[in-house]
Amino acid sequence: MLNKIQILLSTCPELKAKNIAEKLSLDRSAVSKILHDNKDIFVQDLGYQWSLISDSELKVEFMECSWMSADIFEESLLNKNVLDGNHSAVTFVIAKDCNILLEALARILAICNQLRALKKKVTIDFSNCKKSIGYFSRIGLFDQLEKDIEIKPYRPMKSRATTYAGNNNSVVELRSIDPISPDRKIPKNLKESFEVCAGKSYSQVAFTVLSELFGNVYEHSGSTRPGFAALQAYAGKKPHIQTVISDSGVGIVGTLMPILEKKYPELLRKINSSKLDPRVALLTEVFLKGGFSKSDDDGRGLGLKRSAGIAKQFSAKISVRQETFELRMNYVNGQIKFSHSLGLTKILGTHICFDFLLDDMPKSG
Repeated sequence: MLNKIQILLSTCPELKAKNIAEKLSLDRSAVSKILHDNKDIFVQDLGYQWSLISDSELKVEFMECSWMSADIFEESLLNKNVLDGNHSAVTFVIAKDCNILLEALARILAICNQLRALKKKVTIDFSNCKKSIGYFSRIGLFDQLEKDIEIKPYRPMKSRATTYAGNNNSVVELRSIDPISPDRKIPKNLKESFEVCAGKSYSQVAFTVLSELFGNVYEHSGSTRPGFAALQAYAGKKPHIQTVISDSGVGIVGTLMPILEKKYPELLRKINSSKLDPRVALLTEVFLKGGFSKSDDDGRGLGLKRSAGIAKQFSAKISVRQETFELRMNYVNGQIKFSHSLGLTKILGTHICFDFLLDDMPKSG
């Protein structure tokens, strides 16, 4: 009986004892006893589902820092095959007294939910940084995380994002974006908080950028899984506002690359002759020229180009992360500067961060 259960769970993990018994035509009580008597072989999750214990559990320990940026997030994951590795469980350990910037938080959310979609057991351990649990609750992370992801030392019973939604203009809680029928009030909500934090001079600019980036989710995602968006204002010596918009689909490059030969042959020749990685070269052209889309509608495919133009006016930084690479764009002395990273840990989708740098930040109401 033990061998039969092992064989079943090796191909079909996350089953309750009664389902195992039904599939193997065995007595449920006998199956339950074997599972509980062999916890060196089997593991039960919070939903009372059983799986085989992997030969190795992957533990990702984030680097010690006062603020976890996207760069620190990526460095902590470097050379770790998190999504496709031969492990059934992944634990992310938050470093002691670590504050987490929104851009890094968004990537944590994305990779955790993607791991669960692959039926891997996921744990986020805040034992060394319990103060972050309050912020994660306030920004709405636990509302967007899959419910069976384990949070140590505890998962808040109540969502502060729900309790205090809209009470602080420096925060727009993580909002889910349905790729099929997106809530078009989201860019407006982001814009309103942006205006309060940065001033009315940014109002129309912010709305244009956020609407364009929001459109990327349903134009390029190609996924039925929801994306998400959020905003966080940071005061201090260098006040800035980070806005993130993410999805877990095929992304901009994944959408455009297959249609280049037929629809944009000239662009394909330019990319092939470039010394850059083809994905980076394509995304750079999307920023600089725009107008590339799988749709034949006029005016489509201009989102990142328009955003880049606005970034020039307001000294903003834009980062676009896709599967295993990232392209960053900012302006130095009025000149556009691109940089990129290759060989990143695989995370599906497109993860965009628009970081507005402000000379001064009005007090939020």
